[in-house]
Amino acid sequence: MKPEDFYQQLKDQLNIVMTGSQALNTEAMTYLQAATNNLFNKFDIVSREEFEAQKSVLMRSREKITRLEAQLAQLEKTLTDT
Repeated sequence: MKPEDFYQQLKDQLNIVMTGSQALNTEAMTYLQAATNNLFNKFDIVSREEFEAQKSVLMRSREKITRLEAQLAQLEKTLTDT
């Protein structure tokens, strides 16, 4: 979930629950947003795009390793046959 979506959901829920002055609501939302920003910064979170890019790099690397292992096995077989 994107932080903006999380904030909006939280804000909507707090608006329903909270009654009282607008100043209190604004102050509470400011504090809550700062607290959630701090929480997200403590986690090692990556975006979906970055995750998919790294996943693609990993898949290509695995394919290359598999091809290299096959080549190595073929070379070893050639050396032992001679």
